[in-house]
Amino acid sequence: MWQLHQFALCPFSRKVRFQCAEKGVAVELVVELPWERRDSFMELNPTGQTPVLRDGALVLADSGAIGEYLEETVDRSPLLGSGAAERAETRRMVAWFEGKFYAEVVVPLLGERMFKRVFERTAPDAKVIRAAARAAEAHLDYLDFILDHRRWLSGPAFGLADIAAAAQVSVADYLGGIDWDGHDAARQWYSAIKSRPTFRPLLGERMEGLPPPGHYDKLDW
Repeated sequence: MWQLHQFALCPFSRKVRFQCAEKGVAVELVVELPWERRDSFMELNPTGQTPVLRDGALVLADSGAIGEYLEETVDRSPLLGSGAAERAETRRMVAWFEGKFYAEVVVPLLGERMFKRVFERTAPDAKVIRAAARAAEAHLDYLDFILDHRRWLSGPAFGLADIAAAAQVSVADYLGGIDWDGHDAARQWYSAIKSRPTFRPLLGERMEGLPPPGHYDKLDW
């Protein structure tokens, strides 16, 4: 069985777990806190970043590389799209959430509401949190726009863009960084994601010392 080195609030690990579940690939979870920079983990991935997927001597690092590997080697539930244009749009939307959304929303929230609270035991910077909230609002506006024109993020079918986006959004939501009011299209999309049996296990996990908001794992909120 594959081993996946990850931690509960790593959005890129969530992406790989969600993709594996959709494709029916069983993984054994190995909790890895990358900031500890364990020697044995650094040998697997010199960047020191999660996720890392391992099966014996085969070691795959970086969620993008892992995702491409799964698409090439597992025929079940193809997730990149049915044609060149849809696959290009899938990759564009994945890049949006794993680049722009991650940098503007998830990184500051992880720093202020996870790392400072759980590991440094210091107070978060309210200005940083407010800036992340403003950025999240802009991203939700863009989600609403996209979803007003199509059922899923890259086209008519659920795919890797939805997986990548949900992974990032779910971490931001866990950290209390998402205000869903006034974003009906985005909320309906995320509710559909939350209803998928392949995603439910992610919503059931908790980081010790850091509970999510009450609405976090509810399907109707």
